[in-house]
Amino acid sequence: MTTKYQRLFKNEQEESHFWPSFTDLLTIILLCFILIFIAMMIIKSLQIEEMKRTIDQLMGVRSELVNDLQDEFSDSAMGIEVDEETGAIIFNTEILFEYNKSELKPESFQFLDEFVPKYLDILLQNGYEDYIAEIIIEGHTDRDGGYLYNLELSQERAHSVAAYILSDDFPYKNIQQHLKEKLTVNGRSYTDFRTDDAGNYSADASRRVEFKFRLKDEEILEKTREILGES
Repeated sequence: MTTKYQRLFKNEQEESHFWPSFTDLLTIILLCFILIFIAMMIIKSLQIEEMKRTIDQLMGVRSELVNDLQDEFSDSAMGIEVDEETGAIIFNTEILFEYNKSELKPESFQFLDEFVPKYLDILLQNGYEDYIAEIIIEGHTDRDGGYLYNLELSQERAHSVAAYILSDDFPYKNIQQHLKEKLTVNGRSYTDFRTDDAGNYSADASRRVEFKFRLKDEEILEKTREILGES
């Protein structure tokens, strides 16, 4: 018969065999977690680097695009202003419209026939087209009248410009298809008014139409959301 001391010795031997094995198992599990963590950090670092490269690429495209627009229009006799930061093309609505009207003036058609092809040649023909997500025609008004009245007026003016350059009367049919895929129109009422050199509100400067572009920066935002969602 197994004595009490023999059973006790046997239990101690079993315990001594069990604990080293359990410790080894914990060590292996810990090493696996460390390796998984390192792998995740490497993947995250690669994703962030890719996002930075995409941001740098788009920022470079924007800078080059703004420079090209300035080279084309800054010294132009067309009375056009180029925003140095955004590349927005700004011109006073008197070029296109009578005061408080949304119908294009007869002389405005010649202006658009000259301006639009030059503008789109830069945005769509100089290797930038793949980066352009949207081309926006934006109407702005002064503060005369209520907000809703001016909102409607600014929208109608932007729509009038878009309607002409997409119409059968516009002579450059080859660029219309590109525009249909990217063109949108907005009316801003008087929410984005402008000031004079002294910083005072300027009704004349506030009445304007802008041609703007938007790059495909939503891809960066989507990648950022994915990275933050995985964190």
